[in-house]
Amino acid sequence: MHTDSALPALSSPYQLRHPKGWFALTTVYSFTGLAILASIVFSLLLFLSIDDNPVMKWLFGGLAIIFELGKFYVWYEYGECKARRDLGGAFWSLLFYSVLAAISIGGSIGGINSATNTVLSQQAHHERVIARFDEQIASIERQIQLNEEAARKYIEMARISSGVSGLQQANTRLRLKQDELRQERDAKPVNEQSSMLGLMSSLADGMGISIGQVQFLLVCFLSILLDAFGAFFVSLIGEENRFRRQWLWQQAREKRVDRQADPQSTEPQLTSRLEPEPEVIAQVRSGLESGELKCSKRGVAEALSLSLEEVDRVFQHLLSQGVLGQGSNRHYHLRAESQ
Repeated sequence: MHTDSALPALSSPYQLRHPKGWFALTTVYSFTGLAILASIVFSLLLFLSIDDNPVMKWLFGGLAIIFELGKFYVWYEYGECKARRDLGGAFWSLLFYSVLAAISIGGSIGGINSATNTVLSQQAHHERVIARFDEQIASIERQIQLNEEAARKYIEMARISSGVSGLQQANTRLRLKQDELRQERDAKPVNEQSSMLGLMSSLADGMGISIGQVQFLLVCFLSILLDAFGAFFVSLIGEENRFRRQWLWQQAREKRVDRQADPQSTEPQLTSRLEPEPEVIAQVRSGLESGELKCSKRGVAEALSLSLEEVDRVFQHLLSQGVLGQGSNRHYHLRAESQ
């Protein structure tokens, strides 16, 4: 009684859930493909930078692609072993995946890090150019201060006519040069801060650490997130495939149970399908009795253009009526009383 009551509970998930439709499957496979492609690209950025030799680039690039595709396949196999309760296979699959995932995350860190380094280098170059202008302006300002100090000493020594006028002219030229440098500095295009650099600057200010440390933490987070994103969708595909197989098996099982519970519904159809047509029976019987046809299934099939299956059904019908007989060698013959 307890076992019978548990059956509906076991089959209820398959009654409530159905396999995903084409839209959901297209979305899942698209996200999975994009995640795998992004992971491959970032790994390629690292592996291709190992050696400048074109042959080695091809070898390292192929190695990166093999690692990435193998990693996701091993994760899919881990899900299959876990579903089969194969603990040994699941353990080794998980261990192999961990090694490949570590290599993949390292490659992604290198690829994303090179991209963020480009942004930081552009920002640093712009800051260096502005800093050079500021240094030149500050140097001219120091020279102006020195000239003004010398002019005060000339005034104290009552030598205004001999020294002060020359210093004032020199300061005038220096101020003009200073104004030119300021205009040239301000004419430089403003380097727009990228979203990534703005994020790293905000995190560095909020956490009280350097931008370099924030860059490393952010790159590690994005690399692990990309790997987890791809693994999640690969697991989703594996679970959907397993559920689809189980659902189809459940549907076939229910159909078999329905047919076994109601055999009368299929019996008439089977009988009508196997029963030969009366016209064919009469034609074969008359041909055999008149001697026009040999008592051979192949000969009758060729003479009347019938299939061997149909001739076999006719012979079985005539055998049941006593028109034909069958010897120990299972060959048919026409009974004497029917001639």
